[in-house]
Amino acid sequence: MSPKKLGLVAALALTLSTAVVAEEKVLNIYNWSDYINPEAIAQFEQETGIKVNYDVYDSNEVLEAKLMSGSTGYDLVVPTGSFLERHVKAGIYAEIDRSKLTNYGNIDSVLAEKISRHDADNKHNVPYAWGTIGLGYNEAMVKKRLGDMPLDTLDLIFKPEVAAKLADCGIGLLDSPAEVMSIALNYLGLDPNSEKKSDLKKATELIKSARSSYKYFHSGQYISDLANGEVCVALGYNGDILQAQSRAEEAG
Repeated sequence: MSPKKLGLVAALALTLSTAVVAEEKVLNIYNWSDYINPEAIAQFEQETGIKVNYDVYDSNEVLEAKLMSGSTGYDLVVPTGSFLERHVKAGIYAEIDRSKLTNYGNIDSVLAEKISRHDADNKHNVPYAWGTIGLGYNEAMVKKRLGDMPLDTLDLIFKPEVAAKLADCGIGLLDSPAEVMSIALNYLGLDPNSEKKSDLKKATELIKSARSSYKYFHSGQYISDLANGEVCVALGYNGDILQAQSRAEEAG
């Protein structure tokens, strides 16, 4: 997705706990859904002899609630950059011993610098992925309802009269308040990181104005729904949108 279509770029960071020790032969991971191929996990277990317990979530808020409750038992978790910053301030993560990461020198230095804004000197994270949030849509279904209107615009989800024309074919939005509010603020020409109550109120009113046209808020369901035509527009992560595109092509 083009960065011009979104107004927010999300950093993903991999955090490591010192609780993992070789003799335990167990690695407990909590990650976003569809982020690691199950075959890769099986290959890792076979090559290392380390058993992997792999759980998934579909929002930063779910991850944060579990981490803030204490003693989760997870060794690796994958928050986005802004949530990483909150967690570091809360003292959730252990510092990483980079001397044990023989491939750390292959990390993109530009990406590492960006994430260091959330975690000084990247003491608690290893960059994992970098992506964007944007619109995915079923071109035929949308054009049938909107004609020749340009589709590379957030008007599809934020302009009430436009969203209303798409309500019958389905609009899905991320279930991620921090990110959706940032995009709404940006759409209004406001600082996407603003914490002013007046700005947040404007973004809230914007979302409420088109809320009746949204089918749901979910951070994973739109992948399959966009592929099979259950929704025609989704505000989602670029990797998920690409997965939906691939599944749609495979299904014809």
